[in-house]
Amino acid sequence: MTTTTQKLTFEEYLAYDDGTDTRYELVDGELVPMGLGTGKHGAIIRFVAQQFEQALAQSGRPWVALPGLVGVRSPRGRNWDTSRIPDVTVLTVGQWDALGDREAIINLNEPPPILVVEVVSPTTKTDDYRSKRAEYGLLEIPEYWIVDPLEGKITLCFLEHQFYDSTEFRADDPVQSLTFANLNLTAAQILAGKL
Repeated sequence: MTTTTQKLTFEEYLAYDDGTDTRYELVDGELVPMGLGTGKHGAIIRFVAQQFEQALAQSGRPWVALPGLVGVRSPRGRNWDTSRIPDVTVLTVGQWDALGDREAIINLNEPPPILVVEVVSPTTKTDDYRSKRAEYGLLEIPEYWIVDPLEGKITLCFLEHQFYDSTEFRADDPVQSLTFANLNLTAAQILAGKL
């Protein structure tokens, strides 16, 4: 559902305030409201972010996993007036700190996130599998997870020359991340949002 018919520039999007707490992605210059999703959707996001944070604490990597707190400006068509808000974003602590005094959006001239996760809902399925996959590949995000509770699968996409190669995991399959090699989770655990 699109709430505006007038196209916004990226700068207008950053300044946009409709007086509500609604969060929006910008897609081809149009505001697209982000719903809260189901409780299960939220549980998966929270669980994945927590598991990433635990893995980071064990590995000592100076990274942070953030649930829905960082936007990523991305290409779409011929325009650069799109900004996504992944369900989970992993980036360096330095990059997170650099966002401290400005909008928490990774811009085009900045290094991309290390990993992003999208949890599929009925309204986002096409975008998660197609549009975002293409956009995140062009941005050279090394790893992209598509967690799909509707289909009962997790698709891990690994960047290879601006395109993603992907592997699917279901049920008791151990999820094998290149970024989080020490993560010891099955697809079923992630899809349930709990151990």
